[in-house]
Amino acid sequence: MKNFISLVKVEFKRIFSNGVLMAIFFGAPIGYGILFGYVYQQAKVKDLPIVIVDQDRTPTTDKIIDAFEDNEGLKVVDVRSTPGNIVAEMPTEQYAAVITLPVGFEKDVLQKRHPEIRVDLNMANILNANTASNNINVVLMTMNAGFEMEGLKKQGMHPDQAKASYESFKINFNKLYNSAGNYVTFMLPGILAAIMQQIIFLAMALAFSRDYEDGYFATLVQNKRSSLYLILLKATPFLIMLPFMWLIVASFFSYFKITADILNFPMLVLTVLLTLASICIGMLFSIAIPSQLKATELLMVISTPAFILSGFTWPTEAIPSLITNVAQFIPVTQFLSGFRKVAFYGGDLASISHEIGILSLIIGVAFIAMVILLQLKINKTLARACRSC
Repeated sequence: MKNFISLVKVEFKRIFSNGVLMAIFFGAPIGYGILFGYVYQQAKVKDLPIVIVDQDRTPTTDKIIDAFEDNEGLKVVDVRSTPGNIVAEMPTEQYAAVITLPVGFEKDVLQKRHPEIRVDLNMANILNANTASNNINVVLMTMNAGFEMEGLKKQGMHPDQAKASYESFKINFNKLYNSAGNYVTFMLPGILAAIMQQIIFLAMALAFSRDYEDGYFATLVQNKRSSLYLILLKATPFLIMLPFMWLIVASFFSYFKITADILNFPMLVLTVLLTLASICIGMLFSIAIPSQLKATELLMVISTPAFILSGFTWPTEAIPSLITNVAQFIPVTQFLSGFRKVAFYGGDLASISHEIGILSLIIGVAFIAMVILLQLKINKTLARACRSC
């Protein structure tokens, strides 16, 4: 045990002597957590710039413009009578939409000729376009209903009757699980989990590959010839440090007021399994590839698209099955699937049994491969040392 503790101290010294590793391991979760938290702090998209081309210039179109100005999701940056050169303005102004109210609009409304309002959406940014479209639709549908009811009242119908005759039925949307549509609640947990997986991958990529390069591996082998012993030795410093990093990550939830239930046993199980699975995969690459650079590059190939492939933001039903099948064996995919079930739906261990099973399988397969491969490396190193003697 004294020898193990002594070697662990050496491991800590070697880890902390690597400035790049320390910057990634401690800086990435904190820096990116704060950065992305503030990026989405507004919680929802607001004040999307729109242009209204009012070719009619009547009290009716003025009411429509006022309604657009009252909508928090939209910002009327210009009202003009002619379109002008919208195409030339778009690269700098990046309007979300251009709304054209045609000549004779009020007259056609009063005479029930159903004039058409043209809405040109900027589809370069799909999120902005969808948000703008929804808000524009709400404003125009509300105004449309109002004009219809005003027409009925002018025909002598009682206001209540006018409302009842136009409103055939009511719609009541009850928003569940992030009812405010908060983007911090939606995006930040997934981003933080992907960042944690990535820093574990990168940290563990150096576990053995660095030792191969600087010759320290031969020294370790002289102390202990067991692959299990060396794996435990390399993992111990990170198993000590990672809980503190997860606590920092968890603190972002309260700091940014993310309404998700993360302080429970199922979430602890998911976090532990994600950590172990990421350690095993990272260490496996480190054992298999005797180059720090190559091990890091290959792990980056896995971790970089992991968040997108996880199905956290883009539905897996829309992704080709071959890709989703591969993505199932990236730890963060299972973690985020289980996270949503536990944090938002209030699920228990039974509800995440599939995710627990896949993560356990990843850990088991990667661990067995590590033990076998590392033992072969140890035996090869000892054989080489004997020949040199």
